[in-house]
Amino acid sequence: MKILMVLTSHDRMGDTGHKTGFWLEEFAAPYYVFKDAGVEITLASPAGGQPPVDPNSTQEDALTEATRRFEADEEAHEQLAHTRPLDSVNAEDFDAVFYPGGHGPLWDLTDNPDSRRLIQAFLTAEKPVATVCHAPTVLLNVRDASGKPIVEGRRVTGFTNSEEAAVGLTEVVPHLLEEELVKRGARFERSEGDFTAFQLRDGLLITGQNPASSAPTAELLLQVLRG
Repeated sequence: MKILMVLTSHDRMGDTGHKTGFWLEEFAAPYYVFKDAGVEITLASPAGGQPPVDPNSTQEDALTEATRRFEADEEAHEQLAHTRPLDSVNAEDFDAVFYPGGHGPLWDLTDNPDSRRLIQAFLTAEKPVATVCHAPTVLLNVRDASGKPIVEGRRVTGFTNSEEAAVGLTEVVPHLLEEELVKRGARFERSEGDFTAFQLRDGLLITGQNPASSAPTAELLLQVLRG
């Protein structure tokens, strides 16, 4: 089984002067769910090479068993330092794609032509597309063969407006993910409380709400792949 993981290359939080990137837990937890299941993992990012990690996700209160395992895993560090450029990967080489979140994807993966191409190719080939937290932003501008947004009428989740408000970034992010998914006709669902795990599947689309949803979203993807 082969899974492509696509990370952000964007490291600036708007014009605040603060750094962003991918959220470490949202990469590490799925990475080890896949690795422990014997999956062959390929990492890619828009720019290739080392993707930026959000420094907030390496603080003590954000660390988890998976992030600590990653910190001690030299092989994983080496793989992450050499992600493939996104324009060099093809959906036909993989069984599924998984997008970790963090705020970075809001800037460089929302309307990335290579990402849109990949997602369309995965779905056309009836292969699942999984995203977590802010990463469902990659679905916003993808359309089906008829020109309709692929999220229209579909059950999806992602980082909520209230969670964005809770981290104080409502006025910083380029768009609110929940709001934009709803604008495109998605049937947005969420957990009862902020920052608690919630994930769902609608056909080939698998989405998770927040960092706590990272491992369960990856496990749901494996369930789909195993039939």
